[in-house]
Amino acid sequence: MSEEDWKVLLSTIRYRRCTPFLGAGVNFGILPMGGQIAEEWAKKETYPLKWRDDLSSVAQFMSVKYKSGIYPKRQILERLDDEPKPDFSQLGDNRLKCLRALAGLPIRVYITTNYDDLLGDALRSAEPAKKPRREVCRWHSGLKDLPLASGKGYEPDEINPLVFHLHGTNQYPESLVLTEDDYLDFLVNVSRDPQILPPRIQRALTNGSMLFIGYRLKDINFRVIHRGLVGSMDHSQRELSVTVQVTPPDDHSGDPKDAQSFLEKYFGGLNVRVYWGTASQFAEDLLRRWKGDPK
Repeated sequence: MSEEDWKVLLSTIRYRRCTPFLGAGVNFGILPMGGQIAEEWAKKETYPLKWRDDLSSVAQFMSVKYKSGIYPKRQILERLDDEPKPDFSQLGDNRLKCLRALAGLPIRVYITTNYDDLLGDALRSAEPAKKPRREVCRWHSGLKDLPLASGKGYEPDEINPLVFHLHGTNQYPESLVLTEDDYLDFLVNVSRDPQILPPRIQRALTNGSMLFIGYRLKDINFRVIHRGLVGSMDHSQRELSVTVQVTPPDDHSGDPKDAQSFLEKYFGGLNVRVYWGTASQFAEDLLRRWKGDPK
């Protein structure tokens, strides 16, 4: 990212036109990553294929093995619930740096593919304290009767932001997008019925800039979001977007510089700038610039 890119990003935040997209990487060190859970399940369930670190594939196998689509969803929520909850009042806990930084910005809408409420904890612990409302994407017919958590007449602002769980929430196991079938059904249903996404979420996808944190290019979450969801929206009001990618890419083959160059070209064609570094490093740079010190 150039200094000009940073100025554009900070401007979109200042004018309340930036929407963060949060993936599992923002919880690194706090919760186990999908690949770790997939490996655990693959060993325990004698998964017969070689993609043992692919959570959606292993979860699909479990749904077939147990003849239950809801079984792996309950299992992953139990697995995540076993982890100790972090204390956001502990300012020295570097694992919370990114979530804490994002919670302190004037953001009206956050979109996440994580099931947990760690972002909500960060927002409630911010200074001044915020009052986030969680909403879940009703991506299949069984979710249409869920109560509207955000309430009628609610319009998100920086003190009362909306946290929209695109791929489900730990409140409702049936809402999780987890197996390969879930991802396909999610994409098909959203493509067929744009009203599945509330108007305020559609506006966030089309107006302003997007900030992708916690994803890798090969993540199915990212591919579904960017090619299937964001790519289908009208881009007339779209501003510069940013994706945070660890450098060098950990899934390269050969020269990591070649992999980095490819990713820059790939994202550049989508008008997405790449920040090379961890989520914590990005949070540090963002806060420093937000406070007026670009050095």
